[in-house]
Amino acid sequence: MVSTSLHDLPVVVIGGGPVGLAAAAHLAEREIPFVVLEAGDAPAAAVRQWGHVRLFSPWRYNVDAAARRLLADAGWVEPDLDVLPTGAQLADDYLRPLADLPALKPHVRYDSRVIAVTRQGMDRVRTANRATTPLLVRLANGDDLLARAVIDASGTWTNPNVLGASGIPAHGEGEAVAFLEHALPDVAGADRNRFAGKRTLVVGAGHSAANTLLSLAELAGQTPETSVVWAIRSTSPARTYGGEADDALPARGALGSRLRAHVEDGTIELVTGFAVEHLETTTDDRVRVSHGATTITADRIVSATGFRPDHTFVSELRLDLDPILGSTRALAPLIDPNEHSCGTVPPHGADELAQPEPGFYAIGVKSYGRAPTFLLATGYEQARSVVAALAGDWEAARDVQLDLPETGVCNSNPVLDSDTIAGGSCCDTSAAPATEPAARGLATGIDGGLLRAPLTLISVTEAGNSDQAGTCCG
Repeated sequence: MVSTSLHDLPVVVIGGGPVGLAAAAHLAEREIPFVVLEAGDAPAAAVRQWGHVRLFSPWRYNVDAAARRLLADAGWVEPDLDVLPTGAQLADDYLRPLADLPALKPHVRYDSRVIAVTRQGMDRVRTANRATTPLLVRLANGDDLLARAVIDASGTWTNPNVLGASGIPAHGEGEAVAFLEHALPDVAGADRNRFAGKRTLVVGAGHSAANTLLSLAELAGQTPETSVVWAIRSTSPARTYGGEADDALPARGALGSRLRAHVEDGTIELVTGFAVEHLETTTDDRVRVSHGATTITADRIVSATGFRPDHTFVSELRLDLDPILGSTRALAPLIDPNEHSCGTVPPHGADELAQPEPGFYAIGVKSYGRAPTFLLATGYEQARSVVAALAGDWEAARDVQLDLPETGVCNSNPVLDSDTIAGGSCCDTSAAPATEPAARGLATGIDGGLLRAPLTLISVTEAGNSDQAGTCCG
């Protein structure tokens, strides 16, 4: 085996999305050799799959500082900081120009799916000389790359949670796959025909569910026979409604307000205390979804039950993961959705993200495991801190700071149909309510805090005929 010095090798970044490209920008600024491996054929391939969705955080929170500096030097004109971009705009107006900069473009490889990360010539059992042995990154095409360090920013988009409420597929879930939709389908656009005139069941209580429900409600107003059912495990939708007008991010609060209105006027039928246990297809090409004696019959099911990290391709590395969230053990208490919302996660960086495996870091949404409290601004600070640590600049690595929306955006009077925050200053604390903060993290599982009360059953055979329809609390 040819001996290779770690210092002669690049840092490999897995994932060419917002946080992966932010890491690349910081590596470029510090003149550390790097390679970005993106499984898609363009930057931010996963973001483009939900490109029709508008973010609830404005541009000011969606551009990394190092990326902004590199782009500005190339003449890039930054978008209006108070505008809420769509996923497509984030990809086209920011991430594509970033990836095409001369400092990044030669080092970004597309159609490069990583299938394994290990140490060259050793599995995770061997200890001798481990820290001085290069990391080995294997691609689906058979190529092997050696690295001094690996930053995993691959995200969780391709690994959604199952529909079954127990963390495993519900009975019949595999057989009913033809009726299931991934989170955030393009209801008003490319996927419209699959939902128009149909009865759709949306399962989940997070922002993905809220976005899809609002799109379906709009479609129901345009197309006869379109109906919408929303099923949640909680006994109340309060966590999804969140802070509404009191939310520090106006667009996020508007989601809750609009959703509540559609539930109260009956456009969206809400079924609470519903844990998916069985799915059964019918002879008339529909699917029955059951929890105990309660059954919902639908034409389509949107599974908006969240995502989880895929650690299988790094199984030969030494990882210390929190047994509940799947994040690093040190990070877990800082992002626990029982205690934190997106805007109350404390600053954290390389120290909290470090693993027993030297030179390996997971950053971005994957670093949060199954916690749904992630914001892009958090991922950008992670990238900055980790790259500083790899450069040996531990003073910068440990000087972690976050300006998150719960304190940075105080206006609570959004224009619901606008892509711009209503009102004046983003930091006008006089507009902040003197009430208890909005509901904390929108969780995606029992361990994440959604199930805070015992499940209750709706005493009907067919939820579609329930007199509960149209109420806000079941």
